[in-house]
Amino acid sequence: ARSNFFWSFVFLDITKRDAIFAVYAFARHTDDIVDDAPSRAEARERLAAWRADLAACYRGEPQSDITAALLPVARDYNLPQAYFDDLINGVEMDLTKTRYATFEELETYCYRVASVVGLICIEIFGYSDPRTKEYAISLGMALQLTNILRDVGEDADKDRIYLPQDELGRYGCDEEGILMARYDSAFQEMMAFQCERARSYYNKAAAVLSESDQKQMFPAETMGRIYYAILRKIEQRRYDVF
Repeated sequence: ARSNFFWSFVFLDITKRDAIFAVYAFARHTDDIVDDAPSRAEARERLAAWRADLAACYRGEPQSDITAALLPVARDYNLPQAYFDDLINGVEMDLTKTRYATFEELETYCYRVASVVGLICIEIFGYSDPRTKEYAISLGMALQLTNILRDVGEDADKDRIYLPQDELGRYGCDEEGILMARYDSAFQEMMAFQCERARSYYNKAAAVLSESDQKQMFPAETMGRIYYAILRKIEQRRYDVF
């Protein structure tokens, strides 16, 4: 994922590239807080301190190297603090939720951890058509859903199931089957449905991206192509992600 990120943004001019990397450093550190903490309680404490650092950054008083680098970027590109708060809230969901009852719940998670990053990025890329915000939201959804589908087995090893519980039931899949890596016809049908939904978000993004903003969105389109290829690979393997 880190190499995908690098190749998507390497052709930006240096000012915008540095701005994107400052945002990426913030997002990466937010992830690492949860991944590296020795306990959930410790992770919550660290996220609370990180929120406080973000708030201090927006007051012009950053408390860390990462937020010090973010401060001029947030000012120069007029990035709303709410986007970064949403990102922290999304990552925090991984501390409290290991199951998602419905797609609506999952949609909230995907918006927070992926779509808001897209909304931040387009402010740095620059755009003229307001529908480009819809593009960023839909592409973010597509990328995160692709991540989820690729990592079903890896997440199951951590006792995490992001696939909506009601949809598993509709296809005759159960939680135990996923945790035990049961690759049967019911699982394949359910995954085909999930892949089609992810594709629908790639299509939604493509449908609203206006010609006037296509050039500026080149890095996002590059990322989209990389992840769409991952989705196709999942389908070509007949949804075997264990």
